[in-house]
Amino acid sequence: MTSPRKAAATRKSRPPGQGRKPAISRQDVVDAALKLLGPHRSVATLSLREVARAANIAPNSFYRQFKSIDDLAVALIEQAGESLRDIIWKARSRITEGESVIRTSVETFLQQLQSDQHYLHLLLREGAVGSAAFKHAVERQLEFFEKELQIDLVRLATASKTPIHSAELVSRAITRLVFSMATSAVELPATLHPKLIDDTTEMINMIMVGTQTLAKKK
Repeated sequence: MTSPRKAAATRKSRPPGQGRKPAISRQDVVDAALKLLGPHRSVATLSLREVARAANIAPNSFYRQFKSIDDLAVALIEQAGESLRDIIWKARSRITEGESVIRTSVETFLQQLQSDQHYLHLLLREGAVGSAAFKHAVERQLEFFEKELQIDLVRLATASKTPIHSAELVSRAITRLVFSMATSAVELPATLHPKLIDDTTEMINMIMVGTQTLAKKK
């Protein structure tokens, strides 16, 4: 029988990270799950035990933060959308005079395909092949993108005294176009991405010219 003193010494000598964490936050579980996902892995393939092992917690501790793996998957999608919107907003805020807001936004969006966080991969994949609940969660994130873009379009139109026709429809068209572009980019070699960025930027410019023309006719 092991004495209490010997047991204590064994615990002290155990390498860091081997013991399970006594307490863990919801974000800790999300971060652990994100590390398991790759460009071609769906959240539907994650298992509770796998996530618990990555988070260094007992499987039962998972339920203190999430009701199920599906509940975790929705949280992952929500974080992916929020983080991606924040990344794009920061890129826009760093734009200097002479730079294109449209081109910078498209470039930043596409750069996320090569990032380690896999936020864009997660949204694209689950929006296309995820369950009904996952697709709904992705759709909600797209709607957030559209609403924020609509606010930007109205603000820029007011500042430049340029008319805009149906900012809501314009923001939806641009958002869906950019996400479609990203879906195409996944299947293309990186050498073709600059051409895709050029084409997408030009298409968005055409949308903007169209909405301004329609507004002037009203």
